Amino acid sequence: MKAATVRELKLELNNCSQQELVALCLRLSKFKKENKELLTYLLYEASDEDNYIAEVRQEMTNEFGLINTSSYYYIKKSVRKILRISKKYIRYSGKKETEVEILLHFCSELKDMRPSIKNNKVLSGLYERQIAGIKKIITTLHEDLQYDYEQMLDSLD
Repeated sequence: MKAATVRELKLELNNCSQQELVALCLRLSKFKKENKELLTYLLYEASDEDNYIAEVRQEMTNEFGLINTSSYYYIKKSVRKILRISKKYIRYSGKKETEVEILLHFCSELKDMRPSIKNNKVLSGLYERQIAGIKKIITTLHEDLQYDYEQMLDSLD
């Protein structure tokens, strides 16, 4: 079965009644956890982006606290997992400001982690890639926000 394009889906959804749309959304939410998480974000958390960012930051801090630091192998696996989850939350929001704030928090947690990431090439490379990505996103934002986020970024260095 070939999936329809977004345009085709949009046209078809415009022809549906409200009850049909609710039924489609509920059925969609039953198939994947990510669909359910996205619907949860859109219905409950999209109206309060600051609270959403705070919750994501708190979850990241908790996950960094649970990392097994006995070897760099476990640290790398855990850090990649945290980054993957963070990117998923960023995708739900779709806002550049949210992306910058979440990635800045990720980088600050990673930098403050013990043992130091400077002793591991993979972790320091991951950190540098995230910093470069943040810098790229910041250039697309409003000038006032650029200044604020650049100040936060400078505090990491």
